[in-house]
Amino acid sequence: MLEQLKKELKSFANEDSAKILQRYFKTGKGEYGEGDVFLGLRSQQVKDVAKKYSGIPLIKIQELLKSEIHEERMCALRILVQKYETSEDEEKANIFNFYLKNTKKINNWDLVDISSHCIIGDFLSNKNKKILYELAKSDNLWERRIAIISTLNFIKKENIEDTLEIAKLLLGDSHDLIHKAVGWMLREVGKKDVETLKYFLEENYDKIPRTTLRYAIERFEDGERKKLLKGKFKNGN
Repeated sequence: MLEQLKKELKSFANEDSAKILQRYFKTGKGEYGEGDVFLGLRSQQVKDVAKKYSGIPLIKIQELLKSEIHEERMCALRILVQKYETSEDEEKANIFNFYLKNTKKINNWDLVDISSHCIIGDFLSNKNKKILYELAKSDNLWERRIAIISTLNFIKKENIEDTLEIAKLLLGDSHDLIHKAVGWMLREVGKKDVETLKYFLEENYDKIPRTTLRYAIERFEDGERKKLLKGKFKNGN
C-alpha cells in the first residue's frame, strides 16, 4: 500500500513546479530547507492522495516521514491529522506522542502549519501545556514553530493567554520564520481581542521584531498601522 501511495504522488510530479518550490522553500546549501526534495505537486493533489490512503498504520506513516521527498512527508502528516480527527481519546494520545517523537522530521514551515495545531494544539487544549513552553525553548527551529503555531487551536477556543506567553518567549528569536509565525498568531489573537493585542504590542514594543509587528497589525486600519509601526500608542509612548 505504501509503495502504491508513493507511486501515485510521483504520477503528479511536475519538474518546473518542483524547481520553483525548491527555491521558495529555501532548499539550497545553508538554507533552512537544505536538502529537501520536491516533486512539484499542488497541495490539493497531496490532500487527495492522503484521503485515499487514510487507513495506513502509524508504522507506515513513520516510513513516509523519513522520506527526503517533501510531498511524501506532507502526505504522511495529512493522513496523521485525518487519523487524529477520527480517533477516540486513547488513539489520539498515541498520535500526539507519535507526533512529538517525530518533530525533527516535520522540518519545513508548511509541514508544521498544516498539522501542529490540529494534533498538538487540539490534544493540549484542555490539558497542561508545559510541553509547548519546552518546545519554545528548543534549539530546533521547527520545534519552536510548532510551539507557537499549536496555539492557533487555543485561540479559536477563546484562550489567548498561552499564545501571548509563548510569543514573549520567542520575541528574541533570531529566525525570520519564527518572527512570521509569532506575528501570525498575534494577528489571530487580535481577531478575538484587539485591545489585548494592542496592550501586548505596547508592553513589548522594544523587543518585537519588525516582521512580527507587521504581521500582527496587518488587519489594522492604514493610519493606525502606520502609528503603531512608529511606536505611537494611545498613551503617547
